[in-house]
Amino acid sequence: MLNTSTLPASKWLKSLFWILLIGFFSFLMARIVLPYRSGRLDIDFLLSKQHIVHLWYYKAAFYLHIFPALLVLAAGMTQFSSLILQKKPILHRWIGKVYVLSIVGICGPAGFVMALYANGGWIARSSFLTLSVLWWFTTWLAWRAIKKGDVQRHRAWMIRSYALTFSAITLRLMQFTLATQTHIEMDIAYQIVAWPSWMLNLIVAEWVLER
Repeated sequence: MLNTSTLPASKWLKSLFWILLIGFFSFLMARIVLPYRSGRLDIDFLLSKQHIVHLWYYKAAFYLHIFPALLVLAAGMTQFSSLILQKKPILHRWIGKVYVLSIVGICGPAGFVMALYANGGWIARSSFLTLSVLWWFTTWLAWRAIKKGDVQRHRAWMIRSYALTFSAITLRLMQFTLATQTHIEMDIAYQIVAWPSWMLNLIVAEWVLER
């Protein structure tokens, strides 16, 4: 059991807030992802991919991306919690390894393949191709930094990596807002949010690092 008595109240509250926030968004993402366990190719997002869903490599990329990515998103509850980092460093390290290996070895490459066929034309496609490359690269740099014992650089690159991970949430929040508050067509909306959905996250990450 975590002993929080030695931690300042502000750190304890920040950690608790972070865990609850990421836990909430992970729950929402799970509700989106888990229906795909059925293997059906005619539901939700895949309805817009009926012209390519028969391609074996696209199907493989899709499933290899969405299920590990859910775990990667939830990993943020441990990777940025002062409580867990100070009191359960072994847990932090092992989940960190899962996070890095999932992105570098599975989710990142699979996301790149999916980005080649992204909805929204070349504007969205170029955005998600850029996102997948940056996601992979920032995560790899975070891993390389900790292997060299550079904790500060590791922390900085992990914050950038997770900012890109969190774009899965900001993308859907932006889409939902446009869909409910405007009459913009879906393809146009996808083009509008494609770049801001992850660039704004990186801006916030850099602001956090500056502080």
